[in-house]
Amino acid sequence: MKVLAFAATTSKNSINKQLANYVAKQIEGAQVELLDINDYEIPLFSEDREKELGQPALAKAFYQKLGEADVIVISFAEHNGSYAAAYKNLFDWTSRINRQVFQNKPVIMLATSPGPGGAATVLSAAQGSAPHFAADLKGAISVPNFYDNFDVESGQLTNKALVDNIKAVIAKL
Repeated sequence: MKVLAFAATTSKNSINKQLANYVAKQIEGAQVELLDINDYEIPLFSEDREKELGQPALAKAFYQKLGEADVIVISFAEHNGSYAAAYKNLFDWTSRINRQVFQNKPVIMLATSPGPGGAATVLSAAQGSAPHFAADLKGAISVPNFYDNFDVESGQLTNKALVDNIKAVIAKL
């Protein structure tokens, strides 16, 4: 089973990347590809740019990566209550290639932050829009207080209730 995991952020040391990778590796038999959206840097989306440039090759490549996966695991960073700008831009360009961005693939959505909110606001927005972009959403989990619930050294989630929630979502695959 090909699992594509990524953090919807450009941070090199992203806690969301750590979480996405951890969850993807919990899927039995998974061949995990950990994608870095920094590899898909494209101009800011606008209709004018689209008329001028067409569809950027990197947006097409991102769309193809999503299509090649059997399961998609995304962990969203929250920037001022919303998506990270780089992810939103990549998503906007990709949606112009095909509005069914997630191509009816099973998707697990996650979010985390160092604080008690766990990036729940952006996760809620992503969860709400998922059906409009052909995501077969299997579950959405917010992990608050990342450093209290995740052992960075071992790469393991330590909160039993959160581990159980993740297992329940993975069981839906």
